[in-house]
Amino acid sequence: MIRRSVIRGTGHYLPERVVENSWFEDKLDTSDEWIRTRTGIERRHFAEDGQTTSDLATRAAQAALANSGLSAGDIDGVILATSTPDFTFPAVATMVQANLGIKSGFAYDVQAVCAGFVFALANADAMIRGGLANRVLVIGAETFSRIMDWTDRGTCVLFGDGAGAVVLEAQESSGNSADRGILASDLNSDGQYRDLLYVDGGVSSTGTAGQLRMQGNLVFRHAVEKLAKTAHTALDKAGLQTSEVDWLVPHQANLRIITATAQKMELPMDKVVLTVAEHGNTSAASIPLALSVADREGRFQQGDVIVTEAIGGGLSWGSVIIRW
Repeated sequence: MIRRSVIRGTGHYLPERVVENSWFEDKLDTSDEWIRTRTGIERRHFAEDGQTTSDLATRAAQAALANSGLSAGDIDGVILATSTPDFTFPAVATMVQANLGIKSGFAYDVQAVCAGFVFALANADAMIRGGLANRVLVIGAETFSRIMDWTDRGTCVLFGDGAGAVVLEAQESSGNSADRGILASDLNSDGQYRDLLYVDGGVSSTGTAGQLRMQGNLVFRHAVEKLAKTAHTALDKAGLQTSEVDWLVPHQANLRIITATAQKMELPMDKVVLTVAEHGNTSAASIPLALSVADREGRFQQGDVIVTEAIGGGLSWGSVIIRW
């Protein structure tokens, strides 16, 4: 028998402000048609003035706890993925911990940009399997609207704000690929590509938050290759074949990337969870948001094999295989 990390509950939160593609038309040389055609995005949510990443994360965490039937006091730790923290420190996770009334256990942030939730999920799984925790709240939350260059049509139309969360719970399992829970993960980074996707500010460099910069064509090429490869690697670790995959829940960056990755994995699009049209790219929040939306829609059945994969600045990329 071994310990597995099983998803006990999901939750998400989106700011009330909805921004349609048409909002950009009188600000940039762009159009609704241009954005839809190249990205698949139709709208996104932006946080209101004064609304922080920890606010969004707390709401998503509360929804995940409610969905799990657990209370905050049942949680041993909070791991939160974000690239847009409220402050340089303390960690956003500690603010969520306080907001939920949790007074014990650990809380820390993970920073791997759009791959952040995958990294956080793997972290939480390792802690559960190692016996350091029984229940961990894993959150992805972002307010990317705070770091946009609103004159750059290649980036500012892509991103949105939001948060998603899952409650992971330890469960004794037999130790084979038929187990429920996280079956395998694969994490990667290569810092030589950091200039392809980055923010041009920081505490020790400029003393400012900075703005997002991206070489979109190069990121696209790396994304399709690396996402398919990491998914196959994780499936191999889990002892599963692509033919056994029920759902692909990818990072919701761009419909073209998602479609190309699914084709490379030989998965039909009716097995892919898509939320990019409604949410845009919410970075570390996109996978838990998509998991929660699909869960609410009743799309997952117990025993389904789910592949999650993401790539972000760093470059950092990875995947996690889950049996629902």
